[in-house]
Amino acid sequence: MSDAVVIIPTYNEKENIEAIIRATFNQEKEFDILVVDDNSPDGTATIVTRLQQEFSNKLHLEIRQEKNGLGTAYIHGFKWALEKGYEYIIEMDADFSHNPNDLIRLYEECAVRGGDVAVGSRYSVGVNVVNWPMNRVLLSYFASKYVRFMTGIPICDTTAGFVCWKREVLETIKLDKVKFVGYAFQIEMKYKAWKHNFSVREVSVIFTDRTKGESKMSGGIVYEALFGVIKMRINGLPK
Repeated sequence: MSDAVVIIPTYNEKENIEAIIRATFNQEKEFDILVVDDNSPDGTATIVTRLQQEFSNKLHLEIRQEKNGLGTAYIHGFKWALEKGYEYIIEMDADFSHNPNDLIRLYEECAVRGGDVAVGSRYSVGVNVVNWPMNRVLLSYFASKYVRFMTGIPICDTTAGFVCWKREVLETIKLDKVKFVGYAFQIEMKYKAWKHNFSVREVSVIFTDRTKGESKMSGGIVYEALFGVIKMRINGLPK
């Protein structure tokens, strides 16, 4: 058993899932993988089940009965990982927008250099986004600027979904009280870690938009992120 697990939430990712699993297991550092699948109708979970025969005790699968949002998928995975005893828990997308070659950099920022949270950041050094239309780049970039202004959190990429957490951080945050399920989930988790005085570090990465499968971005997700921050600022959030 590795000391680190990579949580990959999936919904209809049959084009990407085997490749991302193999790329993760091909790293110099040994990582375990947990796939949290929301009962994908395209057979994503079937592919993972087949690969479990090859990667015994390293590849794990949790199937939820319906699609309930990215945040709840990660919370399901966080609770599973804490119960299994992992020291480092990493969020990563299935679609190669997050490069598996950067996993060890996030891990080492926590395990070697003393960070409590390591964020794979698109905006800590310039703007490192590939294959996004300009309107989406601007929306994402200025959304993070907006969050930083509204909350005071000293993070350039607050909506990033490529993150390594020390188990102590996830044990401290009350996961059952996390309010948001879309991109605002990523903001809320970082905000709570920062409010608990954990060290949140940014590691510059290049984000590449998916080439296979369909994006899960929706207007509701953007709405939740923008207006959720206002609620966070006005009402505060329980730690």
